[in-house]
Amino acid sequence: MDNSNNSGNSKSKKSMPVAKMVMCGLFAALLCVAAYISIPLPLPGAPHLTMINFVVILIALVFAPLESTAIVAVWLILGTVGLPVFIGGKGGFAYLIQPWGAYTWGFMFAAILLPFIRGKKYNRIRYTICALAGVILIDLVGMFYLMAMSGYGIIEGFTLGFLPFIPLDIVKAVIAAQIVPAFNRIMNRYGR
Repeated sequence: MDNSNNSGNSKSKKSMPVAKMVMCGLFAALLCVAAYISIPLPLPGAPHLTMINFVVILIALVFAPLESTAIVAVWLILGTVGLPVFIGGKGGFAYLIQPWGAYTWGFMFAAILLPFIRGKKYNRIRYTICALAGVILIDLVGMFYLMAMSGYGIIEGFTLGFLPFIPLDIVKAVIAAQIVPAFNRIMNRYGR
């Protein structure tokens, strides 16, 4: 009788990592889909406004640091090897090194840093500030790389590489921070 109880406990302990992997996989897939939800900007060669940063911020606010990093890393690897998971259905290493490519790198920086600074317990104000810091980080990384690759000065870089993105990114960050409790409930229900 004790053996059956132990095997039942052992089985539930093994299913926890599987549940986490499934959730991580679902969010990596959500990142792929988010790349296709986009609005083109009227700037030459500019990326589109997408839902990717919304999903990245949500991942960074919901998942543990290692999981958050792994989810975004899987998405980046898929895109780097050529699968069409980047903005506009693009993929490949060349996408990451083009003048607008560093916004994609910024997603990884946010996925790594935000889980460490947000705290373990949800606090609406702290999570909102972290989300805002995340989108600013993403946009600054992209802006500075754009400036370096295109030879822009700070005014051009700010005007072309930061200003068009930040208003909507702020809205997405604030919304992401507000819906974290709902996602936490879902994650707790399915084996976090």
